[in-house]
Amino acid sequence: MQGKSYGEVAQALRDGDLDAAGLDQAHRLLLDFVETITRHAYRVTDEQVQRLRDAGWTDEQIAEAAYDAALFNLFVRLADTFGIEPPAVYEPDGIPAAARPERDR
Repeated sequence: MQGKSYGEVAQALRDGDLDAAGLDQAHRLLLDFVETITRHAYRVTDEQVQRLRDAGWTDEQIAEAAYDAALFNLFVRLADTFGIEPPAVYEPDGIPAAARPERDR
């Protein structure tokens, strides 16, 4: 991925701009769910999970998204705690907007 340019959708996701990514409704709902887990896990509701089911996601897929989000958040928090940042060679344009702490966006 060194020096590789990203397509518009990938770049929009790296920038945290879900509107520009042109996602279908099911994937947008799933990423909104992951965002809720990331920012305010206690705000996940039964209604939000039911909307995912109604959009075609299975309970297993919803659970996997929740596990992945929680695990990724664990890694990010540990990296933040210890001041670990990716080497510049992996992100020649800097850390993507979606991965930066809110205070740095």
